[in-house]
Amino acid sequence: MSSRPLVKPPKGIRRFERWLVGVAMGITAFVLEKVVLRTAKKKEPEAVTPTASTLTSKGGSVDLDDLHLGKGL
Repeated sequence: MSSRPLVKPPKGIRRFERWLVGVAMGITAFVLEKVVLRTAKKKEPEAVTPTASTLTSKGGSVDLDDLHLGKGL
């Protein structure tokens, strides 16, 4: 024997309300997913420019102004 009373299934307006809330939540999830995917697609990766951290020379003179350090290749 069950100690809980039987619960009647939702009828009429309650069933329609649950259906309507489900549809609205589905539409909201779809729209949010589209917005997130569009934002992720538009976002361009930042270009990484290599910077020299070590300067080596084989005995010759080096002019640091001609090397353009930190400005890429």
